[in-house]
Amino acid sequence: MEPFPVQILAADHPFYEGPCLSLVLPTITGMYGIRARHRNMITAVVPGVMRYLLPGEEEQVASVSSGMVKIENGEVMVLVDAAERPEEIDLNRARREADAAKEALLQKRSIREYRMAQISLARAVSRMRVKSRHGNQG
Repeated sequence: MEPFPVQILAADHPFYEGPCLSLVLPTITGMYGIRARHRNMITAVVPGVMRYLLPGEEEQVASVSSGMVKIENGEVMVLVDAAERPEEIDLNRARREADAAKEALLQKRSIREYRMAQISLARAVSRMRVKSRHGNQG
């Protein structure tokens, strides 16, 4: 596979910048794969599991929250609110966040608050999934 340049930026820190062989992101239309020479595009990223392959390494995973991905002239930029590797995730905290989001969904509140609770729940579930499946590796 041919490498392509990628920048993955979380709101509070750069997550990764360098060559990448493949990148798979959760989007509003499902999991979306990117390789070298991909066409130009912009799409929304939703909370979920991101998979990426760096030259000379095993496939890696991370939990990502909402954001966007832009592909332009062979370069990929991912901008998300949060990106976390399995070893960075506190499973107990993610469970507490999921419980709080589920409780918020049960409350009769505004549509905006309901949607924010849905996003919080999706992010917490993604974090738990990444930690549970990949947290003991590396």
